[in-house]
Amino acid sequence: MVCTHNVVYFPKIRYFLGKSYSVSDILKTKVLLFQLRRAMDLVLYTGKKACVLPMFLFAGVLVFAYGCGGDGDIAVVDFSKTTEVERPGDRLPEYPFFRVAVAAMISPKETFVSYRYLLDYIGDRLGREVHLIQRKTYGEINQLFGEGQIDLAFICSGPYVAGKDKYGFEALAIPLVRGEHLYQSYLIVNKDSPFDRLEDLRGKVFAFTDPESNTGRMVPSYWLSHMGERPETFFGKIIYTYSHDNSILAVARSLVDGASIDGQIWKYFNNRDDIHTSRTRIIKRSEPFGNPPIVASIYLPTEEREHIRQLLFAMHRDPGGKKILDELMIDRFIAPKEEWYDPIRRMRQDLHMLEKTTHATEEPQK
Repeated sequence: MVCTHNVVYFPKIRYFLGKSYSVSDILKTKVLLFQLRRAMDLVLYTGKKACVLPMFLFAGVLVFAYGCGGDGDIAVVDFSKTTEVERPGDRLPEYPFFRVAVAAMISPKETFVSYRYLLDYIGDRLGREVHLIQRKTYGEINQLFGEGQIDLAFICSGPYVAGKDKYGFEALAIPLVRGEHLYQSYLIVNKDSPFDRLEDLRGKVFAFTDPESNTGRMVPSYWLSHMGERPETFFGKIIYTYSHDNSILAVARSLVDGASIDGQIWKYFNNRDDIHTSRTRIIKRSEPFGNPPIVASIYLPTEEREHIRQLLFAMHRDPGGKKILDELMIDRFIAPKEEWYDPIRRMRQDLHMLEKTTHATEEPQK
């Protein structure tokens, strides 16, 4: 390694450590650091001998990396002075677990019931043991992506649009559901309530699903913005249920006066068991958006991402795969198109501009 003028040179690898970084540079750096950590994890996991860089030497590398600058002397580390030890092979073994996250679009219990066979199918085809990762909020799932702690995830369209560039994941496929690649937000109330319009819910108790949900928060906020209103002042009380089935249940039991939910999830439960959906009534629907995608981490090798993509695309042609899809009421998986998510981007931009205008208006005059 040679360190000079804010550049650290490794064989075939360069880190630019100047004061200005692009998103691409940062993501590439995070990928390399993740691969180093992954290699150390594998050594510990296999329990075999391996040729590894001692931690004190790695710490020394970091010191050189951040300590170089100006016109100082060039510091050189001689990597030719190493000791060969027994190695498990030319290639590192696969990471022991394939980590799949399912965002809390439905409650943890329903997630396990609905997705366990699909996750087992993916794991079997990949020859990997799948570990299901669940968190309370969409934001926590995105954060784990940024830390390289998730390989694959089923996420909401809103967090996909918001986190695609920031956290580094790629949409591999979306479900085609009853012939539709698009879905809507439903505004629901109890079937016996007197409410027929969003305006009727002024001063009432309203349920959002997640702070970053598209159908469960952003859409009703967008509707209110066109009325010159904000959720915090329009509704009498706001609660977060952290899943769409919980919101349906809350409305059905009159725990809240209204909620905004994912229309596909409402249809799923209405077809599967309408004990709760039958006690709700839809009073407003949004414009259509691209179905929630299956996304892969950028830390996952390109060839593995492509393998998973093709596996999903072919799943409906396999008898075992088709049976699982039928249970989930999914026709098949198809390739997503970015323009299907443009309405979400427009809503985000409009709400952001409105928030900036509101804050500027509310600032006290000097």
